[in-house]
Amino acid sequence: MTPSEPTQRSFMQRGKGGYVNPYVVGVGLGLTLLLAFYVVGRGLGASGAMFRAVAWTADEVAAEHVDHNAYLSQYAGGDKKPLHDWLIYEVLGMMVGGLLSAAQAGRLRFTIEKGPHITDRKRLLLAFLGGGLMGFGARLARGCTSGQGLTGGATLALGSWGFMLMVFVGAYAVAYFVRKQWI
Repeated sequence: MTPSEPTQRSFMQRGKGGYVNPYVVGVGLGLTLLLAFYVVGRGLGASGAMFRAVAWTADEVAAEHVDHNAYLSQYAGGDKKPLHDWLIYEVLGMMVGGLLSAAQAGRLRFTIEKGPHITDRKRLLLAFLGGGLMGFGARLARGCTSGQGLTGGATLALGSWGFMLMVFVGAYAVAYFVRKQWI
């Protein structure tokens, strides 16, 4: 075989940038979701873990406030241990898995992904604001994008399908106004 001849790649071989075929990753995510339903009896999500970490932090800093707060006291305070929840371990596993994957693919380095017309400071500010809005929205929606899209979508919950439709509508509507930051 000469260097100019095309080679047939395995579906697991890493392509441009060291990324695995997205269809393989999608099937793996679907099987992970199925396994979560089977083993734990619940689907995947991330905002619950973040909220439990926040409730734990609030309980460590202001225990009396948490004990008298009707919402926070459901998760923390007294004998409750908000960090002893499977969602915490799920998110920690995602972090470790992402770190190991990046290291294995040779992409483990600190960078700020941005377009040529935006400063690092502005990119980080916009990322922080966007993440804050998504976190606030996740608490209002009683679930994050992964929980709504993956778990709710898999159970054919109409509200989850509507939520995901609106995520894409909102993203396309806002993309027009911020596109010059990326191109």
